Amino acid sequence: MACCLASCCASATCGLCSSVASGITRKSARIAYCGLFGASLVVSWILRETGAPLLEKLPWINTSDSFTKEWYQQQAVLRVSFGNFLFFAIYALIMIGVKDQNDRRDSWHHGGWGLKMIAWFLLVVLMFFVPNVIVSIYGTLSKFGAGAFLLVQVVLLLDATHNWNDSWVEKDEKKWYIALLVISIVCYIATYAFSGILFIWFNPSGQDCGLNVFFIVVPMILAFVFAIIALHPAVNGSLLPASVISVYCAYVCYTGLSSEPHDYVCNGLNKSKAVNASTLILGMLTTVLSVLYSALRAGSSTTFLSPPSSPRSGVKDSLLEDPEDGKRKSGEAEARPVSYSYSFFHIIFALASMYAAMLLSGWTDSSESATLIDVGWTSVWVKICTGWVTAVLYIWTLIAPLILPDREFY
Repeated sequence: MACCLASCCASATCGLCSSVASGITRKSARIAYCGLFGASLVVSWILRETGAPLLEKLPWINTSDSFTKEWYQQQAVLRVSFGNFLFFAIYALIMIGVKDQNDRRDSWHHGGWGLKMIAWFLLVVLMFFVPNVIVSIYGTLSKFGAGAFLLVQVVLLLDATHNWNDSWVEKDEKKWYIALLVISIVCYIATYAFSGILFIWFNPSGQDCGLNVFFIVVPMILAFVFAIIALHPAVNGSLLPASVISVYCAYVCYTGLSSEPHDYVCNGLNKSKAVNASTLILGMLTTVLSVLYSALRAGSSTTFLSPPSSPRSGVKDSLLEDPEDGKRKSGEAEARPVSYSYSFFHIIFALASMYAAMLLSGWTDSSESATLIDVGWTSVWVKICTGWVTAVLYIWTLIAPLILPDREFY
């Protein structure tokens, strides 16, 4: 009877998985990859909060009596991330060179979801049998991978702001020019007003907080420099991108300062290390949504490594719609080019796996990782430097045509 019941349960489970997989095939592949990546983040978070006692019982992981609870939490996050990274990295290698839908690998990208789920699950489980030294190496490499993911976010932001400005200028109507001016002024007011608030939050009276003051002043100076360069007659710039980048730099400065240790006297927002569950949940949800959107947007963008048959100025499509689905249904025998680079799409998710691991593990060196998410000096410097890199890249987009006049910039 028990065997019969087990057989029925297994059959029902397989049927459910098959149904889900077939449903995914009919939907957007990008939604499915997004969901798989989101599942890895949820699993990482759950094991981070509850998996330490289990890892302590595994002899090939618990090789020293000096390991702390924080170390086991980091191990849980890194091992799930490692499996997720390998899944997307392997797919990125497989998809190199896919240019049209007649390529057999096109169907591998969009279909076979039952096997994909099994492969993803096995890779994640397998990582819990990997020696600690390999996971440690992955944790070190993840810091660089997370930095690369942040760099991709910066390039996406720059591309989006320029496209936004160009689309409104192309309308060539007075109301759109007025709208550009109004939004630019609002963004600049918001930049300096927000910077003023940061002085109140992160430069408490009676404390020597020179480093925080430096962090806050730099974006304010950069915002002014952006406007001067963008409005210079020799530069083909506009005030809207300058103002949007200014707001972003101020926001990145805030996220960096808010990641300062909670016992740091210049962190005026956090006087206590105690963080309630609702704050943790809200912070985690914000992190998940941010990483998912960035990975999905970057992986679908034609700005990066578009296949040779797909021009950068190709047809724009929704993030959650897969244009390949409709093209395949047309039944035409001709080879249709893919609309985005499958390989780069998976690379972005692989890098996002590293970034998420760093957030959930406190960049592997936070003493507060047991209770807090994304807190520590490593996180502070990574975010602050991201803002500075954003500024450098934006200034380069303005002056590059002057320095290299023989090259064509898009």
